[in-house]
Amino acid sequence: MEINYAIVDEILTAYNYKQQYIIAILQKIQEHYRYLPKEVFPYLAQELGMSEARIFSVATFYENFSLEPKGKYEIKCCNGTACHVRNSIPILERIRAELGLEEGQKTTADGLFTVETVSCLGACGLAPVMMVNGEVNPSMTPEKAVEVINGLKRKEEA
Repeated sequence: MEINYAIVDEILTAYNYKQQYIIAILQKIQEHYRYLPKEVFPYLAQELGMSEARIFSVATFYENFSLEPKGKYEIKCCNGTACHVRNSIPILERIRAELGLEEGQKTTADGLFTVETVSCLGACGLAPVMMVNGEVNPSMTPEKAVEVINGLKRKEEA
């Protein structure tokens, strides 16, 4: 991946090149690229005056950071207790089948969708729940999940 260091510099400038803002800086970089490209770590280390290992440790400690490219649409399927007992697994299986994801594959080949299972989305009363780019979809069924995905696909075609 080609890194646009002008964008990274804009982000660093917004945070005054201060080490204490490393989490916010990484969040902004991830927001732009939809993941944290490994190529950016040496540059950040140089510009912030901190070790590359320290930056990498922050990026790998927090679950919200990803070192792998994510799709434009991030689908999170809850498999916490409330969702699990209300049949979240068939929803997840249907989503993966609909998107043609193989076992262990999280992101579609076209880079449009990333599907992840999470322990809890904090919406237990609405179980089973699926979240797409931060938007909660309550009382899901495999059929409703396919409707949501097809809606996103239509949006891309428009």
